[in-house]
Amino acid sequence: MGTVTKALSLLSFFSRERQEIGLTEMTRLTGMNKATVFRMLSELAENGFVEQVGSVRAYRLGPVFLRLASLREAAVPTREVAQNVLNRLSEATGETAHMSTLQGDQLCTLTYSYSVHHGTRVTMEDAEVINFHSTSSGLAVLAYSDPKFTDQILSKPLEQRTPMSETDPRVIREQLTQVRQTGIAENVSGFEKDVHSHACPIFDAQQNCYGAIAVAAPVARMDKVLRDLIRQEVPRAALEMTRLLGGFVPAEIKRKFEKTPR
Repeated sequence: MGTVTKALSLLSFFSRERQEIGLTEMTRLTGMNKATVFRMLSELAENGFVEQVGSVRAYRLGPVFLRLASLREAAVPTREVAQNVLNRLSEATGETAHMSTLQGDQLCTLTYSYSVHHGTRVTMEDAEVINFHSTSSGLAVLAYSDPKFTDQILSKPLEQRTPMSETDPRVIREQLTQVRQTGIAENVSGFEKDVHSHACPIFDAQQNCYGAIAVAAPVARMDKVLRDLIRQEVPRAALEMTRLLGGFVPAEIKRKFEKTPR
């Protein structure tokens, strides 16, 4: 891992729940020595990626992200388009809908929509990095990615996030075969306990899979009626999302999606 990559990796530890991180905590989180972490944070601060706040001089994300996000959205209004599709999907299913996209060799939440039909619902983190092997979105992406990319992901140590996280590459490959048979990935409690999710891949203009659209619901609410409804609505939303963002769904997968009952 190069110096720039190491420095940028520090940014992945910030989240909505962890908006400020002190030097000692960042050192613990990264496993690097304190002098190295301090040097990297100082360089990030000089370039506006982080800034120090409060009496304890903790670090938070810096102002450069406001400018970069504005430029990105002006060039590719992906988030706005995706939000409209997710709002309709969440309303149709009564559950949390979300979209994730590939960022290099990571899968990150782009945006999400909550339903107003239930007080208890699955919640999401902004720009959260999610596992490929233990989420329906990750399985959907792996099933339709270049085999070399899938091999690369499954050759790494796989995190056991919950007791139900599958970490055996052979079993995961069997799951990917099942995903390709229907076009729909399904996962129960692999990333977060008591969460049952379904996902379908989305594609770019070259028919390359670059992300997924999913619906997640509490396990206790996932009866046959809800499961059938979600498996009907998610493929439709994936087709719509791909089309609106200028992509093309491969013919074989499109046929699977269009077979969903209406």
